[in-house]
Amino acid sequence: MRTFRRRFFENKTAVVCLIVLLLLALAAAFAPVLSPYDPTQMFQDHRMEGSSGEFILGTDQFGRDIMSRIIYGARVSLMVGISSVLVSVAFGTLFGLIAGYFGRWIDGLVMRVMDVLFAFPEILLALAIVAALGPGAFNTILAIGIVNIPIFTRTVRGAVLSIKNQEYVESARAIGASTPRILFLEIFPNVTAPLLVQASLAISGAILTESALSFLGLGIQPPDPSWGGMISEARRYMELAPGMIIWPCVAMTITILSCNMFGDAVRDILDPRHRGK
Repeated sequence: MRTFRRRFFENKTAVVCLIVLLLLALAAAFAPVLSPYDPTQMFQDHRMEGSSGEFILGTDQFGRDIMSRIIYGARVSLMVGISSVLVSVAFGTLFGLIAGYFGRWIDGLVMRVMDVLFAFPEILLALAIVAALGPGAFNTILAIGIVNIPIFTRTVRGAVLSIKNQEYVESARAIGASTPRILFLEIFPNVTAPLLVQASLAISGAILTESALSFLGLGIQPPDPSWGGMISEARRYMELAPGMIIWPCVAMTITILSCNMFGDAVRDILDPRHRGK
């Protein structure tokens, strides 16, 4: 951990991206304090106004403050992104550990199920699940979580296959350690590095999928603010009030770019080939 912290703070990309993500998280957590107005409050006399001292980023077609809606939208995007990835990590890790450790027909069965899920494009599979369960935050989290399970299953399975015959695992078997102990105390700690990298990258994909579902009307439902929903509403007024679509896109781009660059930086930090450079 000491080496990881040193190499982390030496990586400027990782530090900058972490600061951006922490600022976004703080903005989402303290949205009621930071937002100038309630995100659903309508100012009928200020519809589709540009940036001003009263409305920093302008207003939408209903006279709602865009800045307030973006801040509250960050709360929705981060909540859905992190929660769905936690669902994927939990089930993907379990399936990957079981498939990689036991092998044979168990491995074949698990991986064939994952191959079936992989056969569908992510957004189409998420659309099918949400359409079957109904729109809403919980169903959106569940749908995105299910879609990403195969990615984590394969990541963990590959790591388990490479370490399950290592000396420390064989020693644990020799002293009579139970299978759950071997899986979760001997093997799992040694697969957390690729899991952490994959999770940081998956959050950006989850945020993008949530925005796509909200854009299509199957994600977060109005009047709750969502970046995808804001973009969907703003596309009709692009020429009259371009700020309505520009600012949610900027917020989404910064968030997704920060997540991706942070994941790439962590991968470089944890890569043994980069150590000592």
